[in-house]
Amino acid sequence: MTIGYTAEMDDTSTIGSAQRRLVDHLKRSGPSTTADLADALGVTTQAVRPQLAELEEAGLVVSELMSTGVRGRPPVGWALSPKAIGLFPDRHGDLTVELISAMRTTVGQAGLDAVIAARDEQQYRAITESMPDDAGVEQRARRLAEHRDRQGYMAEIVADGDDLLLVEHHCPICAAATECQGLCRAELELFERVIGAEATVERTDHLLSGDQRCVYRISPRAPRN
Repeated sequence: MTIGYTAEMDDTSTIGSAQRRLVDHLKRSGPSTTADLADALGVTTQAVRPQLAELEEAGLVVSELMSTGVRGRPPVGWALSPKAIGLFPDRHGDLTVELISAMRTTVGQAGLDAVIAARDEQQYRAITESMPDDAGVEQRARRLAEHRDRQGYMAEIVADGDDLLLVEHHCPICAAATECQGLCRAELELFERVIGAEATVERTDHLLSGDQRCVYRISPRAPRN
């Protein structure tokens, strides 16, 4: 038996065509021995072993003992690692866009805005949980950046004179934000709420406007007389 190959699945240049066929077979058939893989590719085990070694070194496959139900030492097999999931199509972004469109059609813009508001309330609680009520602007900004960094925004705080810059080098929800501009508007309102009344928050750079990253300037308010 030979392995079927789907061109649209080959979305990476990090592995060769033979390794891609090995990965596809493991995805379709599950853990397999070296002999099984060689038979599937129509080659010898000697030809398969170096390909598996390279995939193992790259962290894409792992070796494991296979249960056969037969007494004796179980054979060693190969299986995909969690890292290998990145080699296959991922439509999370497409699904999110489709869900946003469906919600807008079903419940209207007002209903969609209510869903976004509920999500932001959850975000606010997660960020401010266990944060002291008297936390200063910098402490609040750093807590916000830590939360955003964990969410995949590659966020950091950079000092700029008396101001602080919240810099987000990546947007993990770019597809959704493009479909629903309300997400970005709600995020800015969330940041203002987290930082509090002691400072203003202004978005100065925006990925969706063609900038390289999103940047928010946090400026302390002048004390009142």
